[in-house]
Amino acid sequence: MTEPVPTGTGAAAVRRALNGADDVTAQPSPPPPPGWRASERALRLGTLAVVALTAALITGHAWVLALAAAPLVLLALALPSGPRPAAVTAEAEVEPRRCFEGEQVKVRITVSYDGEAGRLDPGVTLGHGVRLDHLAVGAHRVDLVLTARRWGRWTLGTVDVDVYDGGGLARRTVRAELGEVAVFPLPEHAGLTPIPVRLPQRLGEHTARQRGEGVEVTGVHPYVRGERQRRIHWPATTRRGTLQVHQFAAERAADTVVLLDVLSDVVDPVTGTSSLDETFRAAAGLVRAYLRTHDRVGVVSVGGATRWLQPGNGQGYFYRVVESVLEVRKDRGYRTEGLSLLPPPALPEGALVYVITPLTDQRIFDILHQVGGRANPMVVVEIPSGEPVLEPGDTEGELALRLWRADRDAMRFALVERGVAVVAHRPGETLDLALAPLLRTRIHGGTR
Repeated sequence: MTEPVPTGTGAAAVRRALNGADDVTAQPSPPPPPGWRASERALRLGTLAVVALTAALITGHAWVLALAAAPLVLLALALPSGPRPAAVTAEAEVEPRRCFEGEQVKVRITVSYDGEAGRLDPGVTLGHGVRLDHLAVGAHRVDLVLTARRWGRWTLGTVDVDVYDGGGLARRTVRAELGEVAVFPLPEHAGLTPIPVRLPQRLGEHTARQRGEGVEVTGVHPYVRGERQRRIHWPATTRRGTLQVHQFAAERAADTVVLLDVLSDVVDPVTGTSSLDETFRAAAGLVRAYLRTHDRVGVVSVGGATRWLQPGNGQGYFYRVVESVLEVRKDRGYRTEGLSLLPPPALPEGALVYVITPLTDQRIFDILHQVGGRANPMVVVEIPSGEPVLEPGDTEGELALRLWRADRDAMRFALVERGVAVVAHRPGETLDLALAPLLRTRIHGGTR
């Protein structure tokens, strides 16, 4: 059996969380007081009795003492028959500790005590990245259902459970720490996997320009002793008078590195879309698409401490890639100061580099220069950050907006002039729409 949401001291925090407040608190709550103390019911009844006794002393009327009888009788009737519990503990079980955006996290808090006790009254203090959807209170447990709102590594918060004695005259508060949860971004839908001109000498699923043992026929050539006879192309053999066999293209795997710009988080003033959120969702979509074709994928995030993971493959590698950059957003803070050189192992020779950036911080061009200096083929995926909103009749603002647009066009033109492919991914659209122009030709690398 479950009880409705309590109405005691912790109920206010619970109601705020259930009503959809974005952040119940930004600072950790102070620790609860130790030991047993008077409950709200005992304080109310005691206050009534004291007021009645004080009024009797001031007025000198004995009949006023009768007003104190009712609360005193209620206090006497509520006295517990046995001793209060001496040891009260609370343990929290959180499942799962890793999830995607929008998924639910279930929390069960088990309260243990020796002896007899009354009801439980939880006070919930949540972190920034989750929302409380449901709460149920039982005899020895408190169940919560939380929803992960945004990707990142989030502190779930704390739950202070007030344990009342049998008469409800005293209470003791015990705290349960909920710990952290890792919330993965929802990958954008992506099925296209553009490839560079040169591919590593490793078997894969991409058709290379070199001749090899593949399945795609690229032409015919004269028969060489030792070749399989079943590959003979009889129409060509008949026309030319000599044995002609099928020529196949080699199949190779690609090395791909997704470079994330976390120098800033720009929020669209119209839609409220976060560039950092869209950057990670697009990156997750790219990583998943290339891993499905058995390619090796690595990740680098620049901004503050440079985080990177060498290219690897396998479906389980997706979670390693995402977890390697989750520390970018710890609760509501992320580091953006400074830049460092990209480590050589993070960018293997010939690896295709996707740079996902809103192009709002000029320091990203230093990173692009480092990538270009290593002759890696590169694609810049621009995450639009939205245009500033102007008030009607603001002529100076309109001029500033035109300059702002011209500056962004100049940045794109400078990248294109260097031979860098630039595509725009708009929130709400599939990532394949942005990658489709790259399929017209293979991506060329730079020169050292």
